[in-house]
Amino acid sequence: MTSGVTLHGEAAEVALGEAQAVLAMVSDDERRGRLADLIAAVGDGEIAEDEADALTELLELGLQTGRLRAVYGPGGEQAALRLFRKLPRGKALETSAREVTGALASLVGKPLESASIQATGPSTFLVSLAVDGLELSVRLDRQGARLTSVGL
Repeated sequence: MTSGVTLHGEAAEVALGEAQAVLAMVSDDERRGRLADLIAAVGDGEIAEDEADALTELLELGLQTGRLRAVYGPGGEQAALRLFRKLPRGKALETSAREVTGALASLVGKPLESASIQATGPSTFLVSLAVDGLELSVRLDRQGARLTSVGL
């Protein structure tokens, strides 16, 4: 990340609240130091690369478990999602989704011959599509969506 992510409004409130809540429960000194740095950065209104990983972890956990919606309501959850998308991991997920969407766009208007989804591991799926003699496989997991194979 070359520049920081600016925080304000509801996104800053959610980030600060979550960092403080986790800090109150963590005993590991290294983790406590990372959270204290994150809290200071949120207070300054700018998250630098060093704090982005810690914030990403908090947001991912809160979004996946539903905690952010339960504690901060739908508005807080949406603010956290917008913030997550500005962080490096969120940007990477958006990029992978755009790339797969581009590959799938080549199938538009062609007859679908087959479609399947396989569970290949915990939270990992393989979507296979056969269209007009072309076969595409897309892997979906925590790292995003990736085109894994194209065949004729």
